[in-house]
Amino acid sequence: MISNLAIPQQGMPMRIILLAILFSISLHLHAQDEETIAWINANSIQIEDANPDTELVIFADNVPDKFAEAHIFGFGEGSHHGKEFFNIKAKFFKYLVETQNVKAFIMEEAYQTEASVNEWISGGDGDVYKTMNKFTLAPWHCLEVVNLLKWMRDYNLSKSNEEQIRFYGMDIQSGNDINLEVRDFVKTHKIPVGEELLAAADSCSTIGYSETSDWAGNQIPKLKEIEQIIVDFQTKTEQNTSQEYTSILRSLNYLIKHTTYLQNRKSEVRDLKMFENVKWIVENKTKNGKAFIWAHNDHVNNLTFNYYGMPWINLGRHLKEHYKSDYYSVGFDFGVGTLPGAVIKNNKPIYWESHTLNSPFRKTYAETLMKADFDIYFVDMKEAVTGDSTNFFSTENRQLGLGGPGYNPKKKYLITKKFSEMFDGIIFIDSISVPDYNLKKD
Repeated sequence: MISNLAIPQQGMPMRIILLAILFSISLHLHAQDEETIAWINANSIQIEDANPDTELVIFADNVPDKFAEAHIFGFGEGSHHGKEFFNIKAKFFKYLVETQNVKAFIMEEAYQTEASVNEWISGGDGDVYKTMNKFTLAPWHCLEVVNLLKWMRDYNLSKSNEEQIRFYGMDIQSGNDINLEVRDFVKTHKIPVGEELLAAADSCSTIGYSETSDWAGNQIPKLKEIEQIIVDFQTKTEQNTSQEYTSILRSLNYLIKHTTYLQNRKSEVRDLKMFENVKWIVENKTKNGKAFIWAHNDHVNNLTFNYYGMPWINLGRHLKEHYKSDYYSVGFDFGVGTLPGAVIKNNKPIYWESHTLNSPFRKTYAETLMKADFDIYFVDMKEAVTGDSTNFFSTENRQLGLGGPGYNPKKKYLITKKFSEMFDGIIFIDSISVPDYNLKKD
């Protein structure tokens, strides 16, 4: 309720009236802010620290009902370059492995990384740093991800094959090396695939784009023809249960999706294909239908991909519509910290600069969330919507969202959204820092 100071009095100058109104509104908003902070202090779940190797003691004693009942967990990040985001996601993944038997780890990464990662985390020879070289997204080339892979390996060494963690890539931005896999397979099994068709697979895997608008559309039928020839040969030779055939057909399927994406390079297509990949993994590679997804906020949220201000249907919305309450999305937000950003100039190599954000931007969720008592905490949106009388989480507000290029002080990606619509839960971190990209062997 606005104070009666805002009611004009007869003969009162207009300037004084306006000041009175502004003062009254300011008092009202401040009171709401204080009420929201009080609710957060009383109802959020404190996360003790950002150490990936410590347990979630307080969370384990206060698990939200929707979180406990879910099967697929999408964990985002407010930036692709946040050490604390990575470490807290690792902490939650370990918790879910140990308490809810989640064994499928699905990453915003290329399918082609799977074989080498799974070989290594299952106890194979080699070292984790060579395995990391297969990753196609630069943000993952950091010590935080290396340490998580090491933990997976240590966990798997004491488990049977059926109980081990498996790593999966869901992204379709890269087609690299799939053509070589196809060529090797058809040669080894003497499958009658002509050179013209194999050349199409080469083109889709290595070129990645073409200036002609019909290039991708011409390649996809050829890829599907290779697929059909392999299926027919498999049926003819009665090798219906061969794991090799399942693997090569999955590789071709990824290459077809990659080529489809190249037709328009829209994130909406990319996210749809990632959803199809996640669905296949959940249905074919898990016994209990449970999985953990590691990606950006814009991919895992329940509504849209809006990093560039475009309302594209995203992975999380497809997952929510298909799996309903079995899917639980967790978004991240932060207040201050060190933010790396790529500097891109014409005809010059890309380099990175670090920027310090000393206070949250005005009129953002973070501006209020940072005033709570805890440095790191979890808020379940169902509880917030029903319990917070100020409707803070259901009211449109802004959030700073940073993707692959990181932070650009000249172009701030402040996206207007409602947390209650975007996520099932949020994790707020007061201060973030830069991941450790100095990968040196132990």
